[in-house]
Amino acid sequence: MPTNPDEPYYCSQQINIPPDLPDILKQFTKAAIRTQPKDVLAWSAAYFRAMAKGETPPVKERLEMPVATQKTDTGLTPGLLRVLNRQLGPKKVVPVNKIEVKWLDLALPKEQFDDLIRIGNFCGDVEWNKFFALAASALGADITDAMKVICEILTADAEGGPARIAFRLFTDLYSYLAQIDGEISQQHVSDVIGHLQYEVDKQDGYVMPRNFLSPDCPPLSA
Repeated sequence: MPTNPDEPYYCSQQINIPPDLPDILKQFTKAAIRTQPKDVLAWSAAYFRAMAKGETPPVKERLEMPVATQKTDTGLTPGLLRVLNRQLGPKKVVPVNKIEVKWLDLALPKEQFDDLIRIGNFCGDVEWNKFFALAASALGADITDAMKVICEILTADAEGGPARIAFRLFTDLYSYLAQIDGEISQQHVSDVIGHLQYEVDKQDGYVMPRNFLSPDCPPLSA
């Protein structure tokens, strides 16, 4: 009974629970468990905002285990980079401020985002693949680790598969990261691409990590 006689009295029969609510909350809970957001409230707002707009929500595909080679000071993980790619990759060219919004929705460090923008000299509209490749380089020790992550995220192969991507895409992103690195000569890049071309010709125009991780292949970094 209400303590104040003027307060309305509600019984369970009077409370209308939307039929979709249990499923919405169930899916939200699963998404939160998979994603493990650092700031649950901010992430929840971003999640429901994306759902309301019919956009891809900031949700990992699965619970992510720590990677031994991954840098731990950035907060970025392959799973979170995969989320960003699902959200922004289809657009090809994305405004910097849109990338920043999605980055912060995942509670990733603003300082790291600013560093990537500075290193890539990005402003205005940005080619997503270039920002994506530069972000991948923050996840490993060198350009080889970055290209492996790139293949694993951009591939259409099932998880655990060969992680193939189109060789043209590989050469574009590898050449870009080598240019940003500044210590990998164009001749070395050409040597790597020339060596891989033999394997690619036998693989319908695709390259996979196994090819550039082979001891027969020149190292991606100089």
